[in-house]
Parts: sequence; structure tokens; C-alpha cells
Amino acid sequence: MKRSAITTPNAPAAIGTYSQAVRAGDTLYLSGQIGLDPETGQLVDGIENQIRRVFGNLRAVAEAAEGSLADAVKVTVYLTDLAHFTRVNEIMSGYFDKPYPARAAVGVAALPRGALVEADAILVLRD
Repeated sequence: MKRSAITTPNAPAAIGTYSQAVRAGDTLYLSGQIGLDPETGQLVDGIENQIRRVFGNLRAVAEAAEGSLADAVKVTVYLTDLAHFTRVNEIMSGYFDKPYPARAAVGVAALPRGALVEADAILVLRD
């Protein structure tokens, strides 16, 4: 099966040995995104802004692969404080439509660059 890396300047560049996303057949694996502004490379302030930026970054990478968040089948959200879970649900509903993707929310001790939230996703792209 052919694999190809997906990149876009509309989401933060990879800061390590990974790709923003990898497409394998009809499946697109989106790397974890934190709330970095793609223009400045800086973490946006506050949990709500970070949640919006995370999903905006994921959307930008999906679109670079000619997909959308509507193609998401699985999302994993990582939170440094699970008290923000309800806010993630509220904001996430603005980025995803029913049927919603399967999802896990995981409490973690820390995230890169002091981020409060990170998310990754798996999409199945339509032909």
C-alpha cells in the first residue's frame, strides 16, 4: 500500500520526526495538534482558544488531503485537566456533525509546549 505525507502551511509545521498527516489508501492519520497558531508558531492563550485552534489545525490538515472533519471516524483528545471535558464537547460540536466520530478523552500530566489540550484523528476519505 502506498503511503504519502500530507503537509500544509495552514497548520503548524511538524516539530519532530513526524508528518502532519499520512495517507495510506483511503485512510488519513492526522498527527496530534496542539493550540499553535500556524502563522506565529506560538501557543494561543486560554483553554477555549486552544481547543478551537486544535480543531482548526486538524481541519486544515484534513483539507490539505482533500478531506474534511466530516470524514473523521476516530478522534482522541488529550487534556491536562479533565475539568475541561465539557468545554471540549461544546466546542467540538461546532467542528463535527452527526454521526460523530468515535472518541476517547485522556487525562495526561503534560503536553508539548505547555499546551492544555491536544487531539489527533483518523479519517476515511471518500472518493
